[in-house]
Amino acid sequence: MKSTADVVMIGGGVIGASILFNLGRLGVTDTLLLEKDVLGSGSTGRSQAICRMHYSNPVTATMAWESLGIFTNFDEAVGGESGFVETGYLVVVGQEDGAGLAHNVAMQYGLGIDTMRVTAKDLEEIAPMVSVTEGEFMAWEPQSGYADTYMVTTSYAKRAREMGAEIVLRNPATAIEISGGRVKAVVTAEGRVETPVVVVAAGPWSKEVLGQIGVDVPLVPVRHQVASITRPVDKLPLHPTVGDIAQSFSFRPDGSSLTMMGFGDDEEVGVETYNQGVDMDVMADAMGRLTRRIPAMSEAYYRGGWSGLFTTTPDWHPILDAVPGIDGLYCAVGFSGHGFKLSPMIGVTMAELIVEGAAKTMDISPLRFSRFEEGDLLGSSYRYRVLA
Repeated sequence: MKSTADVVMIGGGVIGASILFNLGRLGVTDTLLLEKDVLGSGSTGRSQAICRMHYSNPVTATMAWESLGIFTNFDEAVGGESGFVETGYLVVVGQEDGAGLAHNVAMQYGLGIDTMRVTAKDLEEIAPMVSVTEGEFMAWEPQSGYADTYMVTTSYAKRAREMGAEIVLRNPATAIEISGGRVKAVVTAEGRVETPVVVVAAGPWSKEVLGQIGVDVPLVPVRHQVASITRPVDKLPLHPTVGDIAQSFSFRPDGSSLTMMGFGDDEEVGVETYNQGVDMDVMADAMGRLTRRIPAMSEAYYRGGWSGLFTTTPDWHPILDAVPGIDGLYCAVGFSGHGFKLSPMIGVTMAELIVEGAAKTMDISPLRFSRFEEGDLLGSSYRYRVLA
């Protein structure tokens, strides 16, 4: 492992890998990424990997839309494969959220996002397998879908290595040294690395990493359950990705015969102690909701599952910023279930912030560190916060 670097990245998920690649793209190649386990082993590897644009705020909607352009053109934009599959994305809300959906679609349409409101009659052509009831409202994104977290993360890492980055696995950062109000070095189990710039992108471990140097960041890990389901392919060969706000869960196809379903309450848990399995009673309830939405799923069966973590902030939006008061320290944390779908543009904008002093491709100031202290939080049109 090198003893000096221009930038040290703490965290080897998709966020850290994307930033590392984009630093190289801007000419900063003397870089080092430190990962406590293997690439993508934290929240990245447990993500549903849904790529959708439906947000309540322009900053995240724009970031998701621009990221989709990279996912769908990944070989040219980055190199390698993203595994992106276009399925279309359907949002379904109840009557109480109808005005919120209309507001969001109008905002997104104004940004140039390919989205539209649709009716139950429209669904007969778009997604005839989906059942909706009177009083529910829908929006449709034809270009959305899902990608492969492993392919994306390792492709970013491989390209970054080719440009000169070093990636060291199973070597966690144990301390960040600060001297005179600025970053001095990072200490690891394998040695000390002098550097003027550190980027913390350690997912649910970020609060502990920053807390060790006196930085209090409002991050709360919540458990999110995911089930893999074998569907009756003879009756249901295809279905879109669905954000079912009306029933508080989501699901997407997973290859030719499986469906991946995300569900569960926002249960605050310990990073190292949470239940990484699935609560079967909660899963059974979610299966009932899935069958109500797609009746053919009554013949589906549970194949297996896992739980991952959303690292949430008070407004369920990430923090992308320099850390106030410590020169050379940056953070990309608190993704609240949005990280993978935003990761291409997070890499672009964070690299610009670090190298050029400001994000130039798009304005990320609404995601600044100080917004919580200022009381300038981002809002949501919905009570289902992961669709903030």
